[in-house]
Amino acid sequence: MIINTKKAPQAIGPYSQAVVCGDLLFISGCCPFLPADGSIPFDSIAEQSKLALNNLQAIVEAAGADMSKVVKTTCFISDMNNFSEFNEIYTSYFVEGSFPARSCVEVARLPKDVLIEVEAIVNLK
Repeated sequence: MIINTKKAPQAIGPYSQAVVCGDLLFISGCCPFLPADGSIPFDSIAEQSKLALNNLQAIVEAAGADMSKVVKTTCFISDMNNFSEFNEIYTSYFVEGSFPARSCVEVARLPKDVLIEVEAIVNLK
């Protein structure tokens, strides 16, 4: 089953916002695009992180879950010098003591030259 919500930006390529497979929800990379028009209103890693994670949360909720059900994230960051500031924002979206598994890697470039992109796997059970 495909998950698609207007509360998160529409896909900018041939992919779905998220796909349910059994009890798992696979969420495509969420960038800091405004859901209404796909624009990027912020230049800072903090504001871009909030928007990307808000978009991720909107997709999680569209599937009938909440952020406590996220079991794994992969975070793509354009500059590891922004890692600790990203972590401050990221931490506020999850409950300490039950953080999801995570990978965070620096990449050469992200869509529309954003600073952060986050994808996730969610247990819908």
